[in-house]
Amino acid sequence: MGDLTILHTSDLHGRITPAAAERIHSEKQLSQGGILLDSGDAATSGNIYFRPGGEPILKVMSDVAYDAMAMGNREFHFLASGLKSKVSLARFPVLSANLKCKDPSQQLPVIGSITLAVCDLKVAVFGLTVPMITQDMFASRVSPYIFDDPIETAKRVVPKLRDSSDIVVALTHIGIDMDIKLAENVPGIDLILGGHSHLMPPNHVTVQNTPIFHAGCWGRYIRKVLMKQTNSGWQVTTEVLDLQESKSR
Repeated sequence: MGDLTILHTSDLHGRITPAAAERIHSEKQLSQGGILLDSGDAATSGNIYFRPGGEPILKVMSDVAYDAMAMGNREFHFLASGLKSKVSLARFPVLSANLKCKDPSQQLPVIGSITLAVCDLKVAVFGLTVPMITQDMFASRVSPYIFDDPIETAKRVVPKLRDSSDIVVALTHIGIDMDIKLAENVPGIDLILGGHSHLMPPNHVTVQNTPIFHAGCWGRYIRKVLMKQTNSGWQVTTEVLDLQESKSR
């Protein structure tokens, strides 16, 4: 098995400049088969309104060749038409394992997880979103959607992914406190790439041998994670690249 490079952004809020987009694309090419992921809130629309034509940032991210993103609260909408519109321009999977339709016969425009074949590795990536609608909220009466608890969802999802994958990555938009709780309570996750807290690099934490990395916000940084297999497991190192430097290039 070879080494794996994962590139990670989060909480872009529509702020990828053309120079930054070019830099991200270049870094992915240099990674020689690496994975490019985002932890959500790329969109600029709020939680009530939505653009009927979709979110332009998702087209940019598709052109840059993102492999997947977690659905953030900015990508969610409580109406089926709104959610479908918000993610419509993404030509890559949008992930949220803890979102479900109240009517099981209906299909979501997002999926729970993907498995990527990279460098002779099977890399499973699953998404978790901060719960926007729970059973006790008024919005649950009018929305076709409901969120399960992220931690309980991970307890169900991770063992299945673990059995069929070499690496399991949690791509989350639940905030750093919940990321820590996730690592504490759900074994089998090799890496947590989080968002929602706008936690700026180089801050990171390791809990129960699971590294947790965030990548800041507003399109300022991209985090580069190198996973190297050793006899004792995966050795993880990281580097943070400042995308604002792209302006002077």
